[in-house]
Amino acid sequence: MIIQAKQLTKKFKDFTAVDNISFDVNKGEIFAFLGPNGAGKTTTIKMLTTLLTPTSGEITINGFDPTKRQDDVRRSFGIVFQDPSLDDELTAYENLEFHGVLYQVPTNILKVRIKELLEFVELWDRKDHLVKTFSGGMKRRLEIARGLLHHPKIFFLDEPTLGLDPQTRNHIWEYIKNLNSKESITIFFTTHYMEEAERIAQKVAVIDHGKIIAQGTPEELKQKTHKNSLEDAFLSLTGRAIREEEANNADMMRIHRRMWVRR
Repeated sequence: MIIQAKQLTKKFKDFTAVDNISFDVNKGEIFAFLGPNGAGKTTTIKMLTTLLTPTSGEITINGFDPTKRQDDVRRSFGIVFQDPSLDDELTAYENLEFHGVLYQVPTNILKVRIKELLEFVELWDRKDHLVKTFSGGMKRRLEIARGLLHHPKIFFLDEPTLGLDPQTRNHIWEYIKNLNSKESITIFFTTHYMEEAERIAQKVAVIDHGKIIAQGTPEELKQKTHKNSLEDAFLSLTGRAIREEEANNADMMRIHRRMWVRR
């Protein structure tokens, strides 16, 4: 197992964002984490990637404990956050170059890798443009290129194709699937696009109210709920459509901020 979580819990004062969840991800697996907004998906990813310390439970990432071996864990993964994380005052090339320096990618390899990835996300002709001039979709494509730059063993993607047009979404997933197949990169992603999870994921965990309520292959979840699509299976398990949770997500973020301020 390249990712292991055992009885993982995260509390913010009296609010339990993640409630005693356990799951495993095999090396080279494409794993989808599905749930309504505010269900605990992003909080879980932040614990897996050293950004939050669990209240209780155990995590192992590529054989390392994120609470004790942060540097080793961080070298093991690439990540695309749900919220923008690029430096708007740098160019596209400079953003990737800075990331490569942080990860100590040799200069000769770095130049080749930057060109390869910028061409893939169709931003090579904008390599010298400041990121603040980019559209939301362009920024997301650049973030994906940055996350893959250092050839990570695990690639975390939190809503990776949010805001992208269908053609770009498909192009990105085809590239990621090829990487997974050729280089055995483990993919851990969250998405609101059920067809992405059904088409791409080898295993799915459904989380709601901070608890994992079902795990299995897309076919197993459909069989369990007697549904013909993963989206219908998801709605059967959670009892509501994702879009109904949109307003609650902003409310949850405000709750988290207030809790952190009072710490």
